[in-house]
Amino acid sequence: MHHNFNPFCSISLINTQKVEKYNCIKEVYEFEIKGLPPNTEPVVCISNGKSIIKTFKMALAEEFEKQGIWLFKYRSLLPLIILFIGAIVYLRTEIYPETFVLKNTSYEIYYEMFALTISLIGLFIRVYTVGYSARNTSGRNTKKGQIADTLNTTGIYSIVRHPLYVGNFFMWIGPAILTGNLWFIIGFCLFYWVYYERIMFAEEQFLRKKFGAIYLEWSKNVPAFIPKYKGFKKSDLPFNWRKVLKKEKNGLFALFLIFSAFDISGELIKHESNYNYFFIGMSIITGLSYIVLKYLKKKTNVLNESNR
Repeated sequence: MHHNFNPFCSISLINTQKVEKYNCIKEVYEFEIKGLPPNTEPVVCISNGKSIIKTFKMALAEEFEKQGIWLFKYRSLLPLIILFIGAIVYLRTEIYPETFVLKNTSYEIYYEMFALTISLIGLFIRVYTVGYSARNTSGRNTKKGQIADTLNTTGIYSIVRHPLYVGNFFMWIGPAILTGNLWFIIGFCLFYWVYYERIMFAEEQFLRKKFGAIYLEWSKNVPAFIPKYKGFKKSDLPFNWRKVLKKEKNGLFALFLIFSAFDISGELIKHESNYNYFFIGMSIITGLSYIVLKYLKKKTNVLNESNR
């Protein structure tokens, strides 16, 4: 008998014996449990030959929450490491074009625009989410940790619980696609899953503790990451462009800057100058826009709006 009750540990039956107690014969089972976190012990209950295993759920939940809080704290730094690795993979493709079937063909430019489009879809999801969100809910939380004055349950939150991370996935997978390396794309997806799974778990623990039954009822019907379009509820709030420009002012600039950096570095390493001037031009335009919005945010109240 072998039973896997979660991805991290397993329990195996290694011995059985019959014991007489209070004039009754009962079967006693001896189990071996592998994969437990440090300092964690399972609770095994035996009744009439049936075992009920309580598998350290609280300890595992606390470990996931702890990891998620740490990853949330450094969520802006760690993806840059993956971006750096992606740049190296991209340059390798430039040096060895035979590793990518579309390299140096007439279809390469379409592939680059496809990768950019995927990233722009991710940015659109973030813009839509932030534009309809209430104050102190969606967006970039404080350095001290997570904040949530209210629970978003309408709009995009009626079809998926973590729309911002769905948007992040599309935004980041665009540069991964640009490398033209299938294994790096797969590796990125696995990294993103493990990385954000823990962050989402920590956030949900926070929301569950704060909103209790309201959160549980909402989360029961709404998937965490893959949207379920049935049951969409129109947002209770109007779309707010000021909040979008204030909170997401660097998103478009960051995308074009990354794509331009990849393109320019690839041409330089080949000692060529066939630059993608669309990427470069948009980097300049969006960079100037970012500077203007940054100034407006710090020096004026143009982007401020009460209760949003």
